[in-house]
Amino acid sequence: MFKPKLVDVLRNYTKERFLKDMVAGVIVGIVALPLAIAFAIASGVSPEKGIFTAIIAGFIISALGGSRVQIGGPTGAFIVIVYGIVQQFGISGLVIATFMAGIILIIMGIAKLGSAIKFIPYPLIIGFTTGIAVIIFSSEMKDFFGLKMGAVPADFISKWMAYGLHLSSANIYAVVIGAFTLLVVFLWPKVTHKVPGSLIAIIITTLAVYFFKIPVETIGSRFGVISSSLPHPVIPQVSFTTVQQLIRPAFTIALLGSIESLLSAVVADGMIGGNHRSNTELIAQGVANMVSSIFGGIPATGAIARTATNIKNGGRSPVAGIIHAVTLLIIMLFAGKWAALIPMATLAGILIVVAWNMSEIENFMDVLKGSKSDAAVLLTTFGLTVLVDLTVAIEIGIILAAFLFMRKMMQSSSVQQAVFSPEHLHDEQPDLPDIPEGIDVFEINGPLFFGAAYKFKDAMRVLEDPAQVLIIRMKNVPIIDATGIRVLKEVNKDIKRKGTKLILSEIDSVQVTEELKKARLLFQIGKGNIKDTFEKALIRANEILLSKNNI
Repeated sequence: MFKPKLVDVLRNYTKERFLKDMVAGVIVGIVALPLAIAFAIASGVSPEKGIFTAIIAGFIISALGGSRVQIGGPTGAFIVIVYGIVQQFGISGLVIATFMAGIILIIMGIAKLGSAIKFIPYPLIIGFTTGIAVIIFSSEMKDFFGLKMGAVPADFISKWMAYGLHLSSANIYAVVIGAFTLLVVFLWPKVTHKVPGSLIAIIITTLAVYFFKIPVETIGSRFGVISSSLPHPVIPQVSFTTVQQLIRPAFTIALLGSIESLLSAVVADGMIGGNHRSNTELIAQGVANMVSSIFGGIPATGAIARTATNIKNGGRSPVAGIIHAVTLLIIMLFAGKWAALIPMATLAGILIVVAWNMSEIENFMDVLKGSKSDAAVLLTTFGLTVLVDLTVAIEIGIILAAFLFMRKMMQSSSVQQAVFSPEHLHDEQPDLPDIPEGIDVFEINGPLFFGAAYKFKDAMRVLEDPAQVLIIRMKNVPIIDATGIRVLKEVNKDIKRKGTKLILSEIDSVQVTEELKKARLLFQIGKGNIKDTFEKALIRANEILLSKNNI
C-alpha cells in the first residue's frame, strides 16, 4: 500500500520537532549544493541541472517517500550511466531515459518488488559499486591536474592514454588546490562533524582563487553563469524507436536507483531505530525522477551520505528533507551566481573523495578472498563496469550469479539407490516389514529442478531390469519445477511399460505436492501409491507384490 511517512509524522508533529528538522534540513541543503553541482558536471551536463534535481527530486522523495529521514538527489552511482547516455543520445535522450526509469520504479513499487531488491547478489553490488568508483576517479584527473585537453574520451583505456599524452600541460595551481581539497575533506572531521569538510574546502579555495586571481578553471569559466531560476517543464517527444534504444539504460537507472535508495533507507533505519516502507519509497523515487526529468534534471535516488548527515544533525522526519530542498532553492535564487566561482579542481578533489568512499576496498577484498563463484561474479561485474558498460555489467553479472547459484544447487542435489537389508531395518524400526526382492528404493535429496533433473535420469538408467515396484523417497525435496515433473512422468511411463509400479513416498513439501497435483501426476500414479511415510510405502509395495504373485 502506498502510504508516505509524512502522513504519519504530521499527526503528532510538534514545534520542537520542527525546529530540529529545520536545522538539519538547512545543514543538509548546504552540504548538498556542491555535491549536486559536482555530480552534474561529472555526468556531462551543466551544473544547474544537478541543483534542479536536488531541489525537485529531493522535495518529492521526502514528501512521498516511505522513510522518515531519507534525503534524495543526484548521487555518484549515476555518473557513469548518465555520462554514457548523454554522449550517445544527448540531453533529450537522458530526459526520456530518466522519465522511463521513473515509470519502471513506480511499477516496481506497485508490484511490491521492494523486498525483492534485497536479493541482488552482494558480490554484484560490490563489483559495480567499486567499478563506478574507479570510473569516477578516472574522470576527475583532467580537472584535478588542470590538463589542457579537449573532451575526455569515454573509454577507460583511451581516457588514461589521453591523460598521459597531455600530462605535460598540467597546471600546478590546480594540483595544489585539488590536493588541498583532499587534505581538508579527510582531516576536517577531526575538528568537527557538524560542518562538512567539502564545504570548508570550497569556501577557502573559492575565496583564494577570487581574491588572488589564481589562474585555474572555474565553473563559470567553463559553463558560464549558473541559472538562478527553475526552468519551465518540457514534455519530451517520444517515439517507439527511442523507447527501444533507451529501455536498457532506463532499466539500469531504475535498478541502481532502487538498490541505492533502499540500501540508504535500511542504513537510516539502523541509525534511528525506524522501519521504512520499501514499496512506498520506490513509488516516490519513480515520481521524483519523472517530475525532475521534465524540468531538465538528472536521475535521483536516496543519498546515503546526505541521509546520514540529516540524522546526525537531528532530522527525524520528512520535513527535514523538504526543508533541505527549500534551502537549495533559496541558495539557487539568491546566491547561485557565486557558485560559478568554485574552482573545477576543488570539485575534482571532492569527487575523488566520493569515489574513495564508494570503492569499498575492504569489502571488495573480503569477497575476493571468499568462494570462487562469488569472486567470479565480483571480478566480472567490476571488469565489465570499468571496461565495457554498466548496463552490460549488471546484465551479465546477474546471469552469471544465477548460473553459479544453479550450479551450487545442482551440487547439493543427489539421487541414490538405497540398499537396505531386513536386519538393518529391523534394528532401526522393528515394526517395518522385510524388503523382499522385487522392490527398488531410490532417494532424492535436494531440489528437483531443471539443473538437477539429469542426475535423476542418470540414476534411473541403472535399472536395466527394474524390480516389480519402485519406491522414490522425496522427503528431502523442497521444490520441484516443470523439468523435474517431466522426468518423473517419463520414469513412470517407462517403468509402467516394463510392468513396474511406482510409489512416491514422504512428499513433505507443500510446493512439491501442489505442483504434482497441477501436473496430474498424482492422479496418473494413483492415490493409493502416494504415501506419507516410508513404512506405509513398504506395506503398499508388499501388497502389490502379493497381488502380482497371486495372479
